[in-house]
Amino acid sequence: LQDFLDAQQLELAGADAFVEEHMTSEHVALMEAVILPGSRVEGRSPRSLYLRRKYGANLLAIAREGTPIQERIGRVRLRAGDVLLLQGEGSTLPDTINELGAVPLAQRALMLGQSQKNDWLPLGMFALAIGATAFLGIPIAIAFAAAVVGMLLLGRIDPRKLYQSIDWPIIVLLGAMIPLGDALEQTGATALVADGVVLAAGALGPLLLLGLIMVVTMTLSDIMNNAATAVVMAPIAATVAHEIGSSQDAFLMAVALGASCAFLTPIGHQNNLLVMGPGGYRFGDYWRMGLPLEILIVVIGTPLIAFIWGI
Repeated sequence: LQDFLDAQQLELAGADAFVEEHMTSEHVALMEAVILPGSRVEGRSPRSLYLRRKYGANLLAIAREGTPIQERIGRVRLRAGDVLLLQGEGSTLPDTINELGAVPLAQRALMLGQSQKNDWLPLGMFALAIGATAFLGIPIAIAFAAAVVGMLLLGRIDPRKLYQSIDWPIIVLLGAMIPLGDALEQTGATALVADGVVLAAGALGPLLLLGLIMVVTMTLSDIMNNAATAVVMAPIAATVAHEIGSSQDAFLMAVALGASCAFLTPIGHQNNLLVMGPGGYRFGDYWRMGLPLEILIVVIGTPLIAFIWGI
């Protein structure tokens, strides 16, 4: 553009004033939002979303992995972690972003200072669920399910939005992995793997075996869902502990900790992917920062687990 202006001896008139006065105003706002994994817009192009017609919003720019996309944004296939720059009515733009399955990057755009009716209700329901579990012995799943039903009956949750917020891929994955874990145990595959681990590394001693279980769990969690990793590794860890006559609780805690520490890849956990675009991170940034962190967790966590739960 600058070359064209120089060649034709032209200059932009009032560009700064245009941006300042027309991009935002008392009613029009600009907001950045990052697309969540599993969002309804993932894999679709902005053109197919009809943002202006349905929501009265304009998509001004898209950034992926910290780099603005230069091609025609209407044809870009949106991905989880993409950062969208949206323009629209300030009072409705946060709702539009929520409807698209994204989260705003600027907290002030959420208008947290404005109180909403019955805002105490979610906190009250949460406290009741915790109290029912702690003092009445009600299973935590039943207590929180009852709290959600209560919110629905009181009109605090929209049933349609509740249905949309359920992470169905994770539920289907867990539904498939739990029978797999049972099948591994029933067919003897868990014992076979545990025997192999003990045979190959039994001379290391219980403490190093505990660390090995944690490292294997971390590695699997970096490339697959952490809940599925825990489902697969838990029976193996328990069998290994039984084989060497050690505490199963300690080995299960190693699995729990390892499954929660997926720092080497952006696909290990959806939170890793969410910060990739806004932070301008590359794939290699994760293992460069995550590897020392995982080593630190293994070095500190292994003796702590052994000390607290005993091996």
